[in-house]
Amino acid sequence: MTATIIDGKAHALALRTRVAAHVASFREATGRAPGLAVVLVGEDPASAVYVRNKGKATRDAGMESFEHRLSADTDSATLLALVAALNADSAVDGILVQLPLPAHIDAQAVLLAIDPDKDVDGRMIRLSDS
Repeated sequence: MTATIIDGKAHALALRTRVAAHVASFREATGRAPGLAVVLVGEDPASAVYVRNKGKATRDAGMESFEHRLSADTDSATLLALVAALNADSAVDGILVQLPLPAHIDAQAVLLAIDPDKDVDGRMIRLSDS
């Protein structure tokens, strides 16, 4: 069996091109660009880099990027209120809460608060009772 060399840069470019085409179709159908809200609580350096790169990739694809940076001492109620506001915001199609969260915040409660239709990471799968 021989190995196949994969050109990662070419695949990434093709994926970005397909995403941009879908963004254009979405914009044509809805009259607006899709929007991604990213929430970062605290100053974890790796998380900050990830959020910055996610915002750049979002904007490069023609989408709206909404970054919410909260201090590490933000309480759970404030974070949950922000998630509720993002759930209700029609300009926001996807929500990403960057982990890890500070130790005093219940990450599972925050992730469960995200509308499943807007949960970008799909971390919290909800099964119906039917």
